[in-house]
Amino acid sequence: MPQLDGSGTLGSFDLDGLVVGDRLRLFNFTQRDDWASYLWVLRAMNQLRMVHQVQVHTSDVAAVLGELAANHADVPAIADLNLRAMLDVLSGDRDREREGARVLCRVEDAARAGSLAAYRNRQSVYQFTEIGYRAYMAVEDVLGARVEDANLSRLVFADILSDLKALAAANLSADREEIYRKLSRLDSVLDDMTRRAARFYLTLNDVTRTTDISPETFLRHKHALLAHMSDFSAELERYAPRLADAVRLVEDSGIETLLERAAEADERPMMRPEARREDWRRRWVGLRQWFLASEVADSKADQLQGATRTAISGVIALLRQVTESRRSGVSRTTQLRHLAAWVAGAPDEQAANALIAAAFDLRSARHLGGAHDDGEQISSRSTWWDAPGIEVSVSLFRHGKRPSPGGPQPIRTERGARARLREKQRAVRAAERVAAERLLEHGPHERVLDESELRAVLKLLTRALEARTVVAGRLRSATGASDVMTLRLIPSQTGSRLRTVHGTLVLPGFTLELSPAGPIRRGTAEVS
Repeated sequence: MPQLDGSGTLGSFDLDGLVVGDRLRLFNFTQRDDWASYLWVLRAMNQLRMVHQVQVHTSDVAAVLGELAANHADVPAIADLNLRAMLDVLSGDRDREREGARVLCRVEDAARAGSLAAYRNRQSVYQFTEIGYRAYMAVEDVLGARVEDANLSRLVFADILSDLKALAAANLSADREEIYRKLSRLDSVLDDMTRRAARFYLTLNDVTRTTDISPETFLRHKHALLAHMSDFSAELERYAPRLADAVRLVEDSGIETLLERAAEADERPMMRPEARREDWRRRWVGLRQWFLASEVADSKADQLQGATRTAISGVIALLRQVTESRRSGVSRTTQLRHLAAWVAGAPDEQAANALIAAAFDLRSARHLGGAHDDGEQISSRSTWWDAPGIEVSVSLFRHGKRPSPGGPQPIRTERGARARLREKQRAVRAAERVAAERLLEHGPHERVLDESELRAVLKLLTRALEARTVVAGRLRSATGASDVMTLRLIPSQTGSRLRTVHGTLVLPGFTLELSPAGPIRRGTAEVS
């Protein structure tokens, strides 16, 4: 029996054989002899559906076909079509044993009868079934696919970053509708980016695989391809750490509360609340895997970055190969054609086999040999049977060629060490910020400063002292600032003292003043 997945719906992998076979029969109209006529009939049905005319009569379909014929020469003549019979076939009435395989649904509409004679006749109207409309759109997607449409979406990273920050803010403010809108948008954007990437690399593979047949296509687009992939790789590398931080920011705002609020704002009435919550959890896990690496695998962004670099290397290598073949005037295609002509013109089968064997290096088994690392340990009188064996490379054994040193190994990025270092830096900054806030609240005098507070004071004091520049006259004051507070050294006859856990810090000739952070960001000094 088919099983429900986490979203409360049936997955394609969970359908039993009867359901799969029944749904695949929805595409039977594409295998008929007059498949083009059926396709145009469904296109006319879709035109009426787009203007919100759900149930249509044969006369409505005929009118739309006439309008399409004015702009498209391939539309069949209405006089050559039996529209009622074709619509009945699509609705399954001509195949009672396969009633489930319906692209259209037929119902009787007695209200259309204007007379008793018309009432006695059939007054059928037709409309798309939900699964039938999906089958028709799948056919249109296949027919409308173009190589030129393949691209990588590099401009969405800024939108994803702003949406993640807005999602965290919406969760903190308990705005359920905004949470639902941002999560839905992020899910659709990432799904679109995944589909674009998969389509782009498949298209690129098709282009490179058919280069021997049409190298002009590759040479015409090589610069645009390389520039497009390089820009995408640079943009992804620039935004990847910022997007990872934004995902952590959303999780810090309370991920369970966020998913609960998204499920409450979800407007799918035919899905249970538990199923909606699990569906949003599954979507968030997929979104998180895009930008945060797990213990067993890299993030999808890192994988996409690696695929892009590999594709760039492949395009450059293929460009070199195509350029060399065009310069010499001999490509793999011409070589195989000449070889095929020689084989076809061979005097007998034995000569043809010999020619093929020589061309593709199809020879008998060869015995391999080599020198031992320490030849003095083996007697020259030892037989092959008694002598110890030596290691033989796989390429030498299979192809008769010595192994090449290969390309340079990838640089170790040490993502784990970098992540731990970033976490340590965040913890240090957070401790310094807390210490600065305590100093602003309680002041530096009349108490003992702890280790973190002393470190914050010394850092700002160093900035203020380094900024002192006396050109003429005497030093009046100096200032050092951070993003939390500002430290000012004010000249004083008595000076000042700071008690710390390590002793007393004496500031002769200056008194120390702390205030919240202002426009001064580093260190300044005033002279007179």
